[in-house]
Amino acid sequence: MPDIGTAFSMAFNLIFSLNADLLEIIGLSLRVSLSAVVLSSLIGLPLGAFLAISRFPGRNFVLVIVNALMGLPPVVVGLIVYLYLSSSGPLGWLQILYTPAAMIIAQTLLIAPIVTALTRQVVEDLNSEYEEQFRSLGVSRSSQISALLFDARFSLLTVALAGFGRAIAEVGAVIIVGGNINHLTRVMTSAIALETSKGNLAQALALGIILLTIALIVNALVMSLRSAASRQAFA
Repeated sequence: MPDIGTAFSMAFNLIFSLNADLLEIIGLSLRVSLSAVVLSSLIGLPLGAFLAISRFPGRNFVLVIVNALMGLPPVVVGLIVYLYLSSSGPLGWLQILYTPAAMIIAQTLLIAPIVTALTRQVVEDLNSEYEEQFRSLGVSRSSQISALLFDARFSLLTVALAGFGRAIAEVGAVIIVGGNINHLTRVMTSAIALETSKGNLAQALALGIILLTIALIVNALVMSLRSAASRQAFA
């Protein structure tokens, strides 16, 4: 096992030499996480907006459930998806267990509640400014949702980025449903865990550096979008 200095040197060499295995793992990680963000946004944005503007019996209970689901343990989500997609499960006929598709499903289930809850908060705050105007104009609920989602687009982009940050860092669920199979379902987080256990610190560090870089870029984008949203609000 190399010392820390040597491990870092080898890690940077892997990164700058555009190691093929490294690029394959990074590409799969981005594909899975971005797909999950798109799917969770298609679910969470309209659902969160609906919860923000609607008043119905049991709404508070639904909000409690949605907020509680934000803290879903990843291994539990992975176990549930595994049970449904296994050969003896109700969706076993799809035969997608241990494939990227199963990983996308697991990540979508993890981040959809986050997108829903954060969207609900953003849209509810915005709706308080327009509610009377919508009512006086007789705007339909679907039109209200469309208008509010468009007006809050910068803030909602930060919500999507928060979901991406959660997805790209996920390890428990993707290992359970993906199996960490080389050249098929091995993503950055699962590869880091595996390579560290094998003592291959160079590749683990290289992937860790890339993962940290992605996290920094996501946070920088979130801050930029928040500033853009603030400027728009005061324009």
